[in-house]
Amino acid sequence: MGGRSEAMPLHHIPWSDEGEPTEAVLRELLEREGYEVHVWRDPADRVYAEHHHDEDETLWVMRGSLVFHVGGDEIALGPGDRLELPAATLHRAVAGCDGAAYLIGRRSRAARPRPEWLGVHTHPCRTGSPHHGV
Repeated sequence: MGGRSEAMPLHHIPWSDEGEPTEAVLRELLEREGYEVHVWRDPADRVYAEHHHDEDETLWVMRGSLVFHVGGDEIALGPGDRLELPAATLHRAVAGCDGAAYLIGRRSRAARPRPEWLGVHTHPCRTGSPHHGV
């Protein structure tokens, strides 16, 4: 690619599978993509001030909800939803009124594989949720 580095784009990937987003399933998927994975839990209304990371980061929500603010965009995540944040992306976040439990995956740019899929999926049960359509 002639010295040009390809930036990982920002992606919001809603959950589309029939089953529940379990920790074991999500962890396995992230580890296959080369992420170092950690479980994170936030109490209700936890606020994270604007910050960035030196490596690519992905978050996959298992329970509860989070709202991310990236640039002028607001991205609401519920169970099964995933957000991919490229390295150096300024963002802030707030946990929902029930808190949140999610997996955080981090990897260096050098460890970034080319993903086999990057689809945008919709969850059939989302029509009544407060973050549907975001």
